Amino acid sequence: MYLPPQFAEPRAQELHRIVRENALGMLVTHTAAGLEAHHIPFLLDPASDGPGTLLAHVARANTVWQDVVNGSEVMVVFRGAEGYISPNWYPGKQETHRRVPTWNYEVVHAHGTFHVHEDEKFLRGVLARLTRQHEASQPQPWKMGDAPPDYLAEMLGHIVGIEIRLTRLEGKRKLNQHHAAADREGAIHGLEGQGNAALAKAMQEAPPFTK
Repeated sequence: MYLPPQFAEPRAQELHRIVRENALGMLVTHTAAGLEAHHIPFLLDPASDGPGTLLAHVARANTVWQDVVNGSEVMVVFRGAEGYISPNWYPGKQETHRRVPTWNYEVVHAHGTFHVHEDEKFLRGVLARLTRQHEASQPQPWKMGDAPPDYLAEMLGHIVGIEIRLTRLEGKRKLNQHHAAADREGAIHGLEGQGNAALAKAMQEAPPFTK
């Protein structure tokens, strides 16, 4: 992707955060039919010596697990906070009128190789971890053991496991890092006024760009 240096995000912890907080990734594949995109919730399994892996499952009826050649290159896109920035929010606009609208956003492109798993052990492991992650905020978290064993076994038969062995993570955070502090602050206040707290927070925490 187009990645000017002021928007490049090399910090692994920030890339991991965006993936964790925005688990619904867009899996982009190239098949015999051409380019395809599938929207799938992923679990990031980081590694100490590399970018790690992405784990997921899809319905067996979803032919992505058959259409994509095992081991082929794919990309998963994770979108973080995003929103429109009005030039009216910049104090500098009132002085010179030399400001224009823009769109700020966070995004991670996860590149890796595609691998299919049909074994029950893999599926149970992925389901258990996904469940723990997404049920953690519930007053009484649901767990796999809550379902009758025969029902759970039946459901497992209807899904297929997906593993993306990551080769690199590419991150972009376009958050006005190259703008004057007053204009950045004005944009943050504007976003807060419109209820976009997530993007306002991201802009507050993003370090300003220095050449």
